Amino acid sequence: MPGNFLLDTNIAVALLVGEDAVCASLNQGGLIFLSSIVLGELFYGARKSARVASNLARVEELVSKFVVLNCDVSTARHYGVIRDLLRAKGHPIPENDIWIAAHAQQYELTLVTRDAHFSAVEGISIEMW
Repeated sequence: MPGNFLLDTNIAVALLVGEDAVCASLNQGGLIFLSSIVLGELFYGARKSARVASNLARVEELVSKFVVLNCDVSTARHYGVIRDLLRAKGHPIPENDIWIAAHAQQYELTLVTRDAHFSAVEGISIEMW
C-alpha cells in the first residue's frame, strides 16, 4: 500500500483521535500530505469544540508532522475543471471537497477519505480507510 497520500478531513480527525486502523495504515509507508483546506476545517472544528486550547494544540501538532499543500493558480485551475465536470454530471459535492480533490489531482496524490461522493471526481485516485 505504500504511496503518496492526501488526507481528507474525516481521516485527519480519525488520526487525531488515535483510531487504530488509520494509524496502522499510515505506518505502512508513503508520504502524507494535508490540504490547507483540510486544516481550515480542523481549526474550525477545534474552535467550536468544548476543549478549544487542547484541540488547537493537537491540530498544530498534526501540521508539524506532514507537508501542507497551499492553494495556488494551478489548484484553482483544477478546481474549475472539477467543479464544471461535476455540474455537467448533475453531481455536486461540498465546496471544500472540490478544493481537496483539486489538490489530489494537482499533485497526483491518492485521496484517503470516507466520503463516497469523491468517486464522482474524475482523475483522482481514492482509498477508503
